[in-house]
Amino acid sequence: MRRKVSLLIVLFLLVPSVVAQNKLLTIDDIFDPQKRVNFSGTPSQPRWLKDGVHYIVASKDRNAFPRLLKVNAVTGKSEPFYDAVKMQAAFAALPGISKEDARRLANQSSYDLNPSETGVLLNFANDLFFYEFGSDRAVRLTSNPEEEVGAAFSPDGRMVSFVRGGNLYVEDLGQQRRERALTRDGGEKILNGRLDWVYQEEVYGRGNFGAYWWSPDSSRIAFLRLDENPVPEFPVVDHIPLDQKLESTPYPKAGDPNPIAKLGIVGAAGGDIKWADTGKYMPEDLLIVRVGWYPDSKKVWFQAQNREQTFLDLNTANPDDGKTANLFRERSNAWVEAIDDGLQWLNDGSFLWLSDRSGWRHIYHYSGDGKLMGQVTKGDWDVRSLDSVDDAKGTIYFSATEHSYIANNEYAIKLDGTGMTRITMSEGNHRASFNSNSSHFVDNWNDVNTPTVVHLNDASGKMVRAIDENKVEALSQYKLGKVEFVQVKTRDGATLDAMMIKPPDFDPSKKYPVMSYTYSGPQAPQVRNAWGSTTFMWHQMLAQKGYIIWVCDNRTASSKGVGSAWPLYKNFGELELRDLEDGFAWLKSQPYVDGSRIGLWGWSYGGFMTSYALTHSQTFKIGIAGGTVADWRNYDSIYTERYMGTPQNNPDGYWKSSPVHFAKDLHGKLLLIHGAIDDNVHMSNTIQFLYELQKAGKQVQLMVYPKSRHGVTDPILVKHLRQMMTDFIVGNL
Repeated sequence: MRRKVSLLIVLFLLVPSVVAQNKLLTIDDIFDPQKRVNFSGTPSQPRWLKDGVHYIVASKDRNAFPRLLKVNAVTGKSEPFYDAVKMQAAFAALPGISKEDARRLANQSSYDLNPSETGVLLNFANDLFFYEFGSDRAVRLTSNPEEEVGAAFSPDGRMVSFVRGGNLYVEDLGQQRRERALTRDGGEKILNGRLDWVYQEEVYGRGNFGAYWWSPDSSRIAFLRLDENPVPEFPVVDHIPLDQKLESTPYPKAGDPNPIAKLGIVGAAGGDIKWADTGKYMPEDLLIVRVGWYPDSKKVWFQAQNREQTFLDLNTANPDDGKTANLFRERSNAWVEAIDDGLQWLNDGSFLWLSDRSGWRHIYHYSGDGKLMGQVTKGDWDVRSLDSVDDAKGTIYFSATEHSYIANNEYAIKLDGTGMTRITMSEGNHRASFNSNSSHFVDNWNDVNTPTVVHLNDASGKMVRAIDENKVEALSQYKLGKVEFVQVKTRDGATLDAMMIKPPDFDPSKKYPVMSYTYSGPQAPQVRNAWGSTTFMWHQMLAQKGYIIWVCDNRTASSKGVGSAWPLYKNFGELELRDLEDGFAWLKSQPYVDGSRIGLWGWSYGGFMTSYALTHSQTFKIGIAGGTVADWRNYDSIYTERYMGTPQNNPDGYWKSSPVHFAKDLHGKLLLIHGAIDDNVHMSNTIQFLYELQKAGKQVQLMVYPKSRHGVTDPILVKHLRQMMTDFIVGNL
């Protein structure tokens, strides 16, 4: 009897473990604001200090004061980065700042540090404050009802610059503080040192509105002046307030006038502005897409393009008189795209340059006067980023797809192009952050099954120390489907990368429906051996419900060089769909796939692609299109014209590429989703498409998310969105 009881106890203790490893995912697990499980963990985000020995990182202990720690990278020994008690007292002594606010200001997880890393700049309640670590006094720099934006330290740390009301300002940090307006014509339609909507979205990067650049010697500032007067306004209405709120934003649609861009150079002490003379060789509606200074502060370099972006010029401007010169011009078979951090100076005054000119992105070495000294990297693969240069050793460190098109790895190469070595050897996706002397790098690694892990490696790639293993125990409790990477040949011999998730209890003798995800936009791959966060977990939930999940990158969306995207030039949709269809043809040839039950979903370009596919193909039983571009004449000038030219120059391409013209050909059940105040892909796209569908007698479903822009971000609405999508799939596929 005692033995039976003991056995029962053992079985009872084992059961929870067995059950725990077979949990099924729910919408609540992934999306509920109160109940969701953190499947990605909270990986540390170290930031190197300039000494190259230490980094700062937020403590995992949310009750720590301060949370920001200074860590010896090699030993792992940590200490508080600053005296938070002193900092709190300094802010609490300022008029208008409560004790609670002072504590928050003194205990942030990241700060905008001055160049010497001895003080911080904070933007609080629409004003700027400066605090030097260890001091008893915090300094209020501005006291103005208008908001200061884009604040930054000068390179010597003696001044702070910012934009207010469309004008560029500088303020000294010394005892005799003085605020100086460097421009005076700014306002709602004239932006000095500040990007407008289309420039930040399509040129300099989403969320980056800064448009000025300090000279290395802190004597001058180069800045963009954007004149919005020619740009049409687009209204967006928030219907939720009792008195509806109307937003009106300058938004140039394809073919509309762009903002007029000028490059100015002004002394930090004020004075006359010197305007770069671009009229000699550039069109009137030029785009100024990158700006910087020569290391000796004697010249400004800037990259400029024509509006259809068929070429890119690297130019110089003399800050004394504005005279310009052209160093060289980039051309291609279609478009040329500006590259983030694509110009990096070396100690000898030469520079490294990233270019797509061969159809693959590679590193080129130029003299300071624009003469090509040599091509550093070569091959049928892309350089993804220039990460560090060890000038003393003549070694360049960069990220590339040489080993895998579906994951980035880190490499080292000599300046003359010899001795290329892959230094991150584990399969999966790597992102490297090097210290100032290139002796070590923080390696952020993940793969399709593993959330981000953070290690410290030496320059050869050897791991020195695990910074954060970021183990997510919750993942092991769920019954997840196996992820498989496959390659599919198209009818004309191209190779497509694809990813499949089979149901956890996959039975090869059964036939399964397929739910596919796509983005399809130029050079925007979705098949990655990298952690996919909440959408990946939602796909796993669908797999648990008996669906095969299929993601296949059409060639133009792949990581296989811009040359693979050039064939779509001036014609969106056709080649993308043909490639997707070839992927589905392979899939339908598998004995376990029910080819009569295939669904497709996507957002933004993926919403366009879903709408295009369901009006140009009979492959799909259902489609879910979010944030759809239904007519490319509706979308912004800089993105659309890069690939399509202007509607004036390519009317047939725009007509053929827009699903709104093919509403009568809709096959399958379609769910349209849009954010009601989307200021990127305006809701007018979906409304126009819906109108044509109605006139054609086509029944579709529509869901609108109030107070949501291009992405639905309110956690409560996100849960509603994913539940609705799940219900639509289960009910119709």
